[in-house]
Amino acid sequence: MKWVRIKAIIWKELIQIRRDKPSLAIALAMPLMMMLVFGFAVNTDVDHIDTMVFDQDMSSASRKLINSFENTGIFDIIAQVYSQDEIRKAIDSGKAKAGLIIPPDFNKALVRGETAGVQILIDGSDPLVASKALSTAQMLVQVKSFDIQKKRLEKRGFKGNMEFPISLSSRVWYNPNMESIKFNIPGLVGVILQNITVLLTAFALVRERERGTLEQLIITPIRPAELIIGKLIPYIFIGLFDVLLVIALAVFLFSVPIKGSFLLLMVLSIIFLWTALGFGLLISTVAKNQLQAMQASVALILPSILLSGFMFPRESMPDVIYFIGNIFPITYFLKILRGIILKGIGVEFLLQEVIWLTVMSAGIFILSVLRFRKRLD
Repeated sequence: MKWVRIKAIIWKELIQIRRDKPSLAIALAMPLMMMLVFGFAVNTDVDHIDTMVFDQDMSSASRKLINSFENTGIFDIIAQVYSQDEIRKAIDSGKAKAGLIIPPDFNKALVRGETAGVQILIDGSDPLVASKALSTAQMLVQVKSFDIQKKRLEKRGFKGNMEFPISLSSRVWYNPNMESIKFNIPGLVGVILQNITVLLTAFALVRERERGTLEQLIITPIRPAELIIGKLIPYIFIGLFDVLLVIALAVFLFSVPIKGSFLLLMVLSIIFLWTALGFGLLISTVAKNQLQAMQASVALILPSILLSGFMFPRESMPDVIYFIGNIFPITYFLKILRGIILKGIGVEFLLQEVIWLTVMSAGIFILSVLRFRKRLD
């Protein structure tokens, strides 16, 4: 392996990249656009659930209960209706996600010291919204019930301790407010980098073949490994620019500070970029035209997003699906990103992910070289 030949391929690839201005613009501008769009769109915090109220009691007690629901910030009371059928139609049409029904004897039951039944109807078509609405409603009713029960006992002359017998002290580390954006943005950084880098190199050899320049490379003394390295290095620099761009947006636009070592993050990002670019180049050695390269890239990108832990926790996946998720580099890079950015941990806690990424990087490089050598035979 000679550096002179690798340098020649690097220079040739840089000239092609410079001439292909649309692709270069996409490579540099796409991460910015994706970060802006997905950064604001991918938010699993649920609030402002449109709620309708059917208050059959119309008492001060029922109005206090309605105000309590609205004061949570989770429920937005959008209308007062006069039948349960109106709530059903609103939920069916999607105008409302929940409906609160207060019975006509609500206040009387409270005055008599009886249990006052309240019903909440929830649209379960979106489980995330439904679970948030249900848990919030249950917690609110429990708090209100405790307050009412305490006042009842005090009126009867009870002077004892009304505190709960068990006290829970909790501390949430790394993301005290449990904001989903703090969890999603680091993952989004990895997903954007993977998508851009795979697409960048997926067309590398295919483009050579379609332009008729692959035959010229075949007759040169350059070796397959030198060709692969020469093609990957220019895209590494483009990928590093994208890394800096999306991390800058994460820090300054979405207020997600890097708690760990920035240098460590960049070093491990280079390993990931080499692996992801290698995946794209491997696709390029298999595909016969750019359409096939695009289809293969999509076939790689979509499952990796779903199975890597970016959207869904991998621990809840079946064992077979969990195992399949291990073949994607993004699975390990997401742990690295969230570990360094959110937790501020060092490489000693990320050794397994680093080892796997390094092994995959070497394996994909070897496969690409062997595959290209077969094409030369």
